[in-house]
Amino acid sequence: MNMETLIPMLIALLIGGAVLIFAIGLPKLKGEVPDEDRAYMDPLPSMLRLSWPLIRFLEYHLCQFIPADSLEKTHKRLAMTGVSYLVNAEQFYAIRLLSTLTGFGMMWLCLHLLETSSTNTLLVGLLVGYFYPDLWLSDVRGRRAKAVQRTLPSYLDFITMAVEAGLNMTGAISQAMDKGPPGPLKHEFYMVVRDLRSGLPRADALRRMEGRLQMTEISSFVGTVIQAEKMGASLGAALRGQAEQRRVERFQRAEKLAMEAPVKLIGPLMMFIFPVTFIVLGFPIVMKFLNSGVV
Repeated sequence: MNMETLIPMLIALLIGGAVLIFAIGLPKLKGEVPDEDRAYMDPLPSMLRLSWPLIRFLEYHLCQFIPADSLEKTHKRLAMTGVSYLVNAEQFYAIRLLSTLTGFGMMWLCLHLLETSSTNTLLVGLLVGYFYPDLWLSDVRGRRAKAVQRTLPSYLDFITMAVEAGLNMTGAISQAMDKGPPGPLKHEFYMVVRDLRSGLPRADALRRMEGRLQMTEISSFVGTVIQAEKMGASLGAALRGQAEQRRVERFQRAEKLAMEAPVKLIGPLMMFIFPVTFIVLGFPIVMKFLNSGVV
């Protein structure tokens, strides 16, 4: 028996023993998990909802031993992506653990169905499962940033009109939330209004939004509002300039994407469309030569 066959067998035996012990002690361990209050949390997606009891089990029994520094860093990452109202840091580590085991299990199942074994392939499954939550967070952050950039000019227009109509900044943000398009920026302005109503100074509430999003456009907006209030300048004029600048930047991004589209189409054209076109055009010619006996 070679090493490539022995290692998967040992891993399978260890996993089988762990599953057996887990099945024996599962009822008692499951009863120790406290109920979760998600009244102020976002609803779970369908995939997470199915596996949520197992995630809560891993969170309570395993993830409580994670160092506080690691949990704090993970919490900041979740806050930057807007996922902190979906899962907390301990639950994210539980999701990572479940994803790692799932990646390994799926890769082992594929190898078993193919009647082969490969330690490297199993390691690839482990790595893919381990890093998948990070890739998911990066994708969520990218889509969140694009949604904020897309809706920011509209919100700035609503806030500018409300301020010029005589409302203060808090009332203007509330009006923008009522009239503005849905998305992550609306949720962030809701957080700002909630901080203001709890007694936090306006500058600190806006700075907290800037820290959560960490985007150049939001930093420019927050800096403009705070500077205008300190200097006594016209807030409406400053916000109107911000709205116009964000609108120009949005048009420039759309123009850039339109110019990049032909370049991005070259790859699919070369790999898929051109070969099929040449086959369709060349097949009658080749058949004509074959029937005429030239070839």
